[in-house]
Amino acid sequence: MMIRRAKVDDIPSILELLSQVLEIHAKLRPDIFVSGTTKYSFEGLKDIIKDDNRPIYVVDEDTNILAYAFCEIKSPEFSSTMRPIKIFYIDDFCVDAKYRKQHIGKTLFEYILNEAKRFGCYEITLAHWDGNESAKEFYEKMGFKVKYSMMELIIE
Repeated sequence: MMIRRAKVDDIPSILELLSQVLEIHAKLRPDIFVSGTTKYSFEGLKDIIKDDNRPIYVVDEDTNILAYAFCEIKSPEFSSTMRPIKIFYIDDFCVDAKYRKQHIGKTLFEYILNEAKRFGCYEITLAHWDGNESAKEFYEKMGFKVKYSMMELIIE
């Protein structure tokens, strides 16, 4: 098993994993997510793979993609009330359902942590959808704590 940057050849496998994530979200929030879709297209993924500020890391075992992490190196908009910092943002994280509970996610996260350090980032951030308890438990095991919450009021 090795962790590396994604390549164009990985896109079909990445799209399959993106579909798994979308279906979790569509079950949680069918009012927002459209079942049977994916967050990115083949062409969109090709563009992201080329972008050094938006690395996609994959866990590869014998040419099978077992997991991915879409990341982004960000700097918040300048504000006189906040310090300028570099953030390593995890935009999307997935371990194939067939390979969960085998410490693959932990291994991938540890790799990401080292990458964030290598890039000189102050913190790693991510968002997760309320109701996705397995993701929340995993992130908490990795040491994440709530930074702030976003709330909603659906207007009917």
